[in-house]
Amino acid sequence: MPALSRRERPAKPALTREGIIDAAVRVMESDGLQRVTMRRLAQELDTGPASLYVYVANSYELHAAILDRLLAQVDLTAAKDAADWREALHEVLGSYTDLLFAHPSLAHSAVHTHPDGPHYLALVDSLLGLLAAGQVPAGQAAWGVDLLLQTATATAAEHANDSKDGNAEAAFRRLNEAVDNASAQQFPNLHAHGVDLLSGTPSERRRWAFDMLINGIIATARP
Repeated sequence: MPALSRRERPAKPALTREGIIDAAVRVMESDGLQRVTMRRLAQELDTGPASLYVYVANSYELHAAILDRLLAQVDLTAAKDAADWREALHEVLGSYTDLLFAHPSLAHSAVHTHPDGPHYLALVDSLLGLLAAGQVPAGQAAWGVDLLLQTATATAAEHANDSKDGNAEAAFRRLNEAVDNASAQQFPNLHAHGVDLLSGTPSERRRWAFDMLINGIIATARP
């Protein structure tokens, strides 16, 4: 059967920024974020890489757009009618962290990616509203939101690194043994606190970390 001429082929959909981000999310979910390159997207969209730069400046901007698109999945329901502002903060931050847990490659990228899209702005606005409900001074809340999101992102990125490393569980066991066997004379403080050093479930430690930060945001005035 003869090949179709260019005129006989069905017209390609027009390129748009939203369509490019849709394709980028599909590639990330199937192959991982490391495969989301301009060349790979051009193949996905049947176009040339140069055409994409009209809509997305570079890979950094593309990754930020992917993150913002996925942030639509963060559950902000608790922030809309919060009877307990602190518990609602835990729910929103937990939803954000769980989202990054579900996308390990994106979690690592999110450490140094700063989205500026509508879903990120909605997340920040919700967190600021909850801190305001707790009567946290505005300046402390503004700086505190950044720290809360940094901690959530770093927690997810650490989890992502562990999930990629098949030796992580063995390394954790070796650390436990090293702490248990630490000399009381050589490491007196480690010996005294060793039982608690690695205790607690990940969810317990995560909740404690957020509570510690929230308390610090409330108590620490901005310079």
